[in-house]
Amino acid sequence: MRSMPVGIVTGASRGLGLALTRALAERGWRLVVDARGEEQLEAATAGLEGVLAIAGDVADPDHRRALVDAAGDRIDLLVNNASMLGPSPRPALADYPLGELRRLFEVNLFAPLALAQLALPRLEPDATILDITSDAAVEPYEGWGGYGSSKAALDQLTAILAEEQPGLRVYSVDPGDMRTQMHQEAFPGEDISDRPPPEESVPGVLALVEGSHPSGRYRIGEIAVSGS
Repeated sequence: MRSMPVGIVTGASRGLGLALTRALAERGWRLVVDARGEEQLEAATAGLEGVLAIAGDVADPDHRRALVDAAGDRIDLLVNNASMLGPSPRPALADYPLGELRRLFEVNLFAPLALAQLALPRLEPDATILDITSDAAVEPYEGWGGYGSSKAALDQLTAILAEEQPGLRVYSVDPGDMRTQMHQEAFPGEDISDRPPPEESVPGVLALVEGSHPSGRYRIGEIAVSGS
């Protein structure tokens, strides 16, 4: 008899990561989740059945190993949601601090691949890897050179991983603008109340996790959701 599905979700203390964690927990998933802030992570996931919260930095190899080991020998889902925006206000590329850019790529690009490498031997047939990207990966927005280039690299990495792992479903997912803390940090002092909450993006993500869409890059607004 098949036991409950098992997943890893990074960046789960707020925003899309937390909204997705709540939805998967309600569906009976056993989850290992993380975020950098221990108190915020524990408060956010308190009371969620089947959710193990492990605070840490996805750029830390020991932390990544702890996440995969806690998930166990069989993993059905890896969601690489944790990411960094970079300096705010956003500097032009001519002035971009290279140390900050290196850190951005460590978190937004190298960590997702490193987690995937660790998880691959444990992923079930037809398991899902889901990397959260952004429209900044494809649109040349002024001031978004650091974050956008890291997400563009993640898109390409995800696409190649999909080609190399045809037995898995590997997705790069652009959730669009959301009313989150990161989005507010991207637009300091601006009113972002017109952006939808991250919960509105969850049905589209679940349609990928629970469906049979082929590997590829998807925008949440373009994913057909059952019952909608």
